[in-house]
Amino acid sequence: MNLKGIHHVSAMTAKAKENYAFYTKVLGLRLIKKTVNQDNPSVYHLFYGDEQGNPGTELTFFEIPHMAPNREGVSSISATSLRVPSDKALDYWVKRLDDFGVNHGDITERAGRLTLEFRDFETQRFFLVSDEHDPFVKAGSPWDKSSVPTEFAITGLGPVQLTVRRSEATVRVLTDLLGFRLKDTYPSTFENQPSIQVYETGEGGSDAEIHLEERTDLKVQRLGRGGVHHVAFRADNEDELHTWIEKINEARFQNSGFVDRYYFKSLYFREPNGILFEIATDGPGFATDEALEHLGESLALPPFLETKRADIEAILEPLDTSSK
Repeated sequence: MNLKGIHHVSAMTAKAKENYAFYTKVLGLRLIKKTVNQDNPSVYHLFYGDEQGNPGTELTFFEIPHMAPNREGVSSISATSLRVPSDKALDYWVKRLDDFGVNHGDITERAGRLTLEFRDFETQRFFLVSDEHDPFVKAGSPWDKSSVPTEFAITGLGPVQLTVRRSEATVRVLTDLLGFRLKDTYPSTFENQPSIQVYETGEGGSDAEIHLEERTDLKVQRLGRGGVHHVAFRADNEDELHTWIEKINEARFQNSGFVDRYYFKSLYFREPNGILFEIATDGPGFATDEALEHLGESLALPPFLETKRADIEAILEPLDTSSK
């Protein structure tokens, strides 16, 4: 039983409207679900992804208005990668980010792939990563209504970076519990810091990697807008998820137990450095309650919240995501 790779990454935003504009207009992603935080339905939960919202392409945001900025530090998910088809695509993205006034670095090699670092409007840290040398890793299907040409479009999630003060306990969870394996290391860009360790799961490839960074020069992260809340890993189905729940319980990790998120089923637990992990099933998927051609255009609520729709809509600030 192997985790298949990264399922989704969930981050924090203070401004749903600006978030929607950035991720659809600048990055060209599709809003695949406009819903609410199921644990706090007074705020939005926005899901972006490829045309169908396939697992492994999903980037999600909880909106907490007036949230303080993220303070970067250890015990954090410190960077998220987004896959593009080729090295040439990175040249396109340099120009596009410049055109939109987005802060970015230079194209550099990282773990054997060309990458382009940038920050979103709330300073969340990203890398665009080329699939040039990962030709057999299945990619998502770019949205045909995106303003980004298909040959340069973002096709899914790439490596996720964790930053911790001491890596040993996190390594044990990744390898002994979750079945990741050490693939490689590469130098840190920070002086006097250890090399970054690359762990992979499933069939490998950029969408199945965790990059583990040790930093002795940072305080603990204070999660805020522009920070990442959790990373989810892919389980094939619900039966497999229940087996993972048994395994997490046997390892004596406090956890959420089985959680039905309607669009997928989940388990949550924190590894020893305090980073929140989720294991999520590939299905049922985001077309469960909306037609594929109209994903994300209206407020979608899971059945257990549908009876509260009027109250929820009265609290939420309107967010127009209808098709133009």
